[in-house]
Amino acid sequence: MAVTGDGERRGRHETEEERADRRWVELIQEVRVAQTGVQILFGFLLTVVFQSKYDHLSHTDQMIYIVTVVLGAATTGALTGPVSLHRLVSGRRVKPQAVVWASRLTFVGLVLLLATMTSSLLLILRVATHEGFVSWLVAAVVLWYLLCWFALPLWARRRHSTH
Repeated sequence: MAVTGDGERRGRHETEEERADRRWVELIQEVRVAQTGVQILFGFLLTVVFQSKYDHLSHTDQMIYIVTVVLGAATTGALTGPVSLHRLVSGRRVKPQAVVWASRLTFVGLVLLLATMTSSLLLILRVATHEGFVSWLVAAVVLWYLLCWFALPLWARRRHSTH
């Protein structure tokens, strides 16, 4: 809890367990949002190899596809990890530590999601058009993701956090 210059207390009045419970609920809500998108994307990716057009992809595009599927699987694992972690440690009185580890898994999941989205976009745009601007377009979208997912939240945390 933070104390202002005039001695006024700010923040929540909660125990460590209450704080862990609140943080857990917030984290699971965040994971649900990311996980839904990952599951849809991963499901779509799994069907591509069974399409007749797959055989006509260049070797490079097939390699991008394989990397994308592996990244999608890793992303799914990282974003499902907090649920498994919670289930396996539930009732063991380690929720504050579990929240820390689940948060780390979620962050890794977001980084993997960035990589999965990047390689998916690269593959789709390469197949849709063979123009030279594809790399630039993918780079612009990656910069947008970095801004939305990392730069803006880190700026807000630094700007508005109490010390």
